[in-house]
Amino acid sequence: MAEDFAKAVEDGLKLGKRIYLGKDRAVAPPNPLPLMHKSPHFYFPSAPMVYAVISDPRIVDNPDIPSYQPHVHGRLDRPALIPLQMNAVNLDVDCYGDTAFVQLSGSWRVHCVMGSRSCDCRVAVPMGDQGSILGVEVDLPTKSYSSELIGVEESKGLKNTAKPEDGSFVKPHIFTITIPKIDGGTCISVKLHWSQKLTYNDGQFALTVPFTFPEFVNPPIKKIARKEKIQVNVHSGIAAGMVRATSHPFKEVRGETGEIGYLYEANVLTWSETDLSLSYSVSSSDIFGGALFQSPSTYDSDQRDLFCVYLFPGSQSSTKVFRKEVIFVVDISGSMQGKSIRSTKNAINTALSKLRPEDSFNIIAFCDKSFLFCTSMVSVSEQEVERASEWIGKDHREGAGTNISVPLQMAIDMLPNTQGSIPMVFLVTDGAVEDERKICDWMSKVVKNGGTLCPRIHTFGIGSFCNHHFLRMLSMISQGEYGAALDPDTIEPQMQKLFSKGLSTVLANITIDSMDDHEQIEVYSSCIPDLTSESPLIICGRYRGGFPDTLKAKGILGDLSSFTINLQIEKAKDVPLDKVIARQQIDLLTAQAWFSENKQLEEQIANLSIRTCNTSEYSRMVLLEKSKVDDDAKAQKVSKKGDACKLLESEGPKKVLLQVLTIGFGNLIATAENICPGSKEETIPLEVAEILNKASSNCCGRLCASCCCMCCIQCCSKMGNQCGVVLAQLVSALACIGCGQCCSLCFTEEGS
Repeated sequence: MAEDFAKAVEDGLKLGKRIYLGKDRAVAPPNPLPLMHKSPHFYFPSAPMVYAVISDPRIVDNPDIPSYQPHVHGRLDRPALIPLQMNAVNLDVDCYGDTAFVQLSGSWRVHCVMGSRSCDCRVAVPMGDQGSILGVEVDLPTKSYSSELIGVEESKGLKNTAKPEDGSFVKPHIFTITIPKIDGGTCISVKLHWSQKLTYNDGQFALTVPFTFPEFVNPPIKKIARKEKIQVNVHSGIAAGMVRATSHPFKEVRGETGEIGYLYEANVLTWSETDLSLSYSVSSSDIFGGALFQSPSTYDSDQRDLFCVYLFPGSQSSTKVFRKEVIFVVDISGSMQGKSIRSTKNAINTALSKLRPEDSFNIIAFCDKSFLFCTSMVSVSEQEVERASEWIGKDHREGAGTNISVPLQMAIDMLPNTQGSIPMVFLVTDGAVEDERKICDWMSKVVKNGGTLCPRIHTFGIGSFCNHHFLRMLSMISQGEYGAALDPDTIEPQMQKLFSKGLSTVLANITIDSMDDHEQIEVYSSCIPDLTSESPLIICGRYRGGFPDTLKAKGILGDLSSFTINLQIEKAKDVPLDKVIARQQIDLLTAQAWFSENKQLEEQIANLSIRTCNTSEYSRMVLLEKSKVDDDAKAQKVSKKGDACKLLESEGPKKVLLQVLTIGFGNLIATAENICPGSKEETIPLEVAEILNKASSNCCGRLCASCCCMCCIQCCSKMGNQCGVVLAQLVSALACIGCGQCCSLCFTEEGS
């Protein structure tokens, strides 16, 4: 989809050259790019943009100055995307600790379509680090559109479903949504909402918001200046310090207690060519932390109070990291070949170079078999690191499957429970397996029976075929970290980020006094992860009754000495705590809901998702269309049809269901077929894959010895789409009856 989007924009820019903009040469279409710059990345939006979706090139013209156009026959096989010209933009950002809430308001004009014709318009929203779309609002002269989240069960009753390209993620950080039938010459007012994370490095938070507009969105009349405005508010809440803006000439507009505001406002001839970048320091030489608590809103179905405990690592120079015993467990199945495995090998080589002489390491490569770099742990030395790099570079392919449990157990058995170091495993995979819940159960027992420092499992998922919720749960159980890369281009940097984070542990075995023994306090993470020098630690949850007057955080430092700190407790007055922690809360609870198969927890997540506008596995996004009717038209309708109240009730908003925007719970079929992440190849429809994934996790014990679930899945993967749809309906019916054996026989006959 990303490649198609880039090509569509490239076609749109070529098609846009047909538009007559006037006699002024200063407003001529931009010159074509040199061949060396024509990479797909150039055509992806670097700031929020709106595109005209052109299927019929005959409608392309200036709506104000009709011109002679060469005659064009037929329609485009792939609709072109012409970037619309922007007339106004206003950016508002609110920062709370490591989370930023962004609102962008802008106005675009359909400058490339005849006034008598109309086209669809596609809104594209590129977001910053770990961005999450919260809402889209579009205002037109006669209609308005807005996004909304509803429950999965409610979504099943909707008949109108958008096409995949009309509401989806082109890339993991670029959300697009299509607004239908907008007349040429129309001005479109758009308001976009999203949240994103700030990056943290050595006592500083850094914010980067995509705000680089290409030349071709500038309005044609360049002599008229237009206003560009950016407002940034930094709230102390969790943490804030001295603010430094590097992108735009901000001025401080207020410095009230707990909040610092910065404003940039200017009349410009061309829109911003620089992303918004801003940083603020929270540095301290030592580990420090605090706690915030807040009452729930009246709309919250869970009326328990909220709390958020945070710990900051202090400066890197003053904190000692643990001695480490590290094992890299790396998936080398067929789907990992190419860019995935190359990026993984590069990231491991970088991580090995950061180990110290007192550390030790090993590497296990796996597919359906496992391959050991060495039969025992290896001390870090220049020679061993070089030997490991050569070993990683070899081609170990001798099998095609994916088996995670065997190499993971091998790694745990190789890590002795020593008092002088912290054992850790980095698990990297791009596939899903059938025994994921068994692996989590097994790891829970390992942790329960472990000693002072149990092995930490740091997990990294590549692409959308692996079960990211399983990987998050596995890391949560073992107090490890979780990372992911859905885009092949981000595998290496994101993996290096996870490796650096795991290898920089400064405080382990963290406990919060008064919480462990308080029955009325629920912490969303089943185990508190370690504190690293690469990022702060934020723990959230709910409580009933009074919040403890004092809190102490305890743990073990890198030199194995005990550590205790008093946490400052404050009421979160100006911080929307429920929204700040919502993304983390949904992710943690979803992993637990998957593991426990708890329907009540799924319902809780859906309610939280809908209330905070954060997408989840248990909610769906819809596009609401509302018509605008002026007072005279309403009066005429009322005189003809009677009661005005009944008329308004009958004219409810039209709802269009968008495609699933979340990553799901893995794809066993794609894993069995060794399909590479991001591949265009589709085996069977997603609905069938989800049914089979759920069925295969529970039916092995009920099937006869001669039938294998994976064989069944591989057989079904050969079917066409129409056959797959019929199969999905049949499986759903059989699932109600609970007849696994009949289902198995049906699959076998269909495959033959």
